[in-house]
Amino acid sequence: MNPILPASPRRQFLKAGAAAGVAATVAFPNISRGADDSRRLKVGLIGCGGRGTGAAQDAMTADSNVELHAVADVFPESVSTSLRSLKEAFRDRVTVDESRTFLGLDAYQKMLESGVDVVLLATPPGFRPLHFEAAVAAGKHVFCEKPTGVDIPGVKRIIAAAEKAKSQGTAVVSGFCWRRSASRRAAFEQIANGVIGDVTSYYATYYTGPVKPMQPASARKAEWSDIEWQLRNWMNFSWLSGDSFVEQAVHSVDKVGWAFQDKDPISCIATGGRQVPAEGGNIYDHFSAIYEFPGGIFGHVASRQQTKCDNENADYIRGTKGVCVIGKGSAPYIKLHGSDDTFWRYREEDNQMYTQEHVELFQSIRSGKPLNDGSWMTHSTMLGIMGRTAAYTGKRVTWDQITNSNDDLAPEDSFKWDSSFTPTPMPQPGVTPLV
Repeated sequence: MNPILPASPRRQFLKAGAAAGVAATVAFPNISRGADDSRRLKVGLIGCGGRGTGAAQDAMTADSNVELHAVADVFPESVSTSLRSLKEAFRDRVTVDESRTFLGLDAYQKMLESGVDVVLLATPPGFRPLHFEAAVAAGKHVFCEKPTGVDIPGVKRIIAAAEKAKSQGTAVVSGFCWRRSASRRAAFEQIANGVIGDVTSYYATYYTGPVKPMQPASARKAEWSDIEWQLRNWMNFSWLSGDSFVEQAVHSVDKVGWAFQDKDPISCIATGGRQVPAEGGNIYDHFSAIYEFPGGIFGHVASRQQTKCDNENADYIRGTKGVCVIGKGSAPYIKLHGSDDTFWRYREEDNQMYTQEHVELFQSIRSGKPLNDGSWMTHSTMLGIMGRTAAYTGKRVTWDQITNSNDDLAPEDSFKWDSSFTPTPMPQPGVTPLV
């Protein structure tokens, strides 16, 4: 388990989380009313793509007393599209002008000097450690999209910076959104209270289509460097995305970690590969990872990103007394063994979990009790990297091996816009080494 924060007892954490979800839902969109700190907070956005724009929208929705003050990205078209959308929605609270619009690989540094209070990190995760370190060093509160990195050296940088944030009293809130879902919190509270008995297995699916298919080589313009081309196709390169398992299916991995109180697994064995050919890129389109936890308990996460296939994003959590099912139907439910009747179902109105992340971030800032998700958000990312590594190598990977991995996918700190860079080749189980 990560040494940043002691893990909260599961029942206490889940009960507190569920209660916070109810209270915050009542209060938003204006959480500043009656709060200790009601000053207008200035938000800076690093990464103006779809997820970054969504994060900014969620932040502005969560607290009516914040403004979008500055933005940073490498692509001017992403900035203009994002700002146009946000200005239509929030008008006078988007105060970004040309002097606070920063472009380039070093744009994040300039944005951190622009007077922002809160930073939203939403670039490809290969840059997450670099940006997170800089934001914390600058004394900013941080919303950190998932995953926290693409390799263990990078995640360890996040761990150290999150500890610094804790000591200096700045907030760190994670983009692992399911932990802010009211219905999921309620389901995990039932599990923590022993309704299904002792958990004996967890099976999660993350079957979907490709999020951002690789462009053909013919789409590459002659003036685009390796770095620009790969950034335009970032989901398809492991040094930028972490592969589909670490970037996407990690949501399901995170819920497995949540169910097992963010305890360290013993080992992981996995399969994976690419069945649908793609020109360029070096990522798999399917994974199946099995984690062994103490006591002979297994967590299984299966993922696929292929078209014209059945899709499913579900969780089947089996215990000695019953089964909790999430994602099959409109709400989580529990059935006890030996009965076809539903014993429990979430029947309240669910919240907007993406907005809830920011509700709780701003509440913690304004109350003077900053949240720090550093321990579990890095632990979940390491679980994802563990599963990917087991699939890449074809080896049973122990927790000790993964936490001591030196596999550094790219020296992102030293990249220039015109840099040449050849990513690692497509992994081959039995050939790709465990580093």
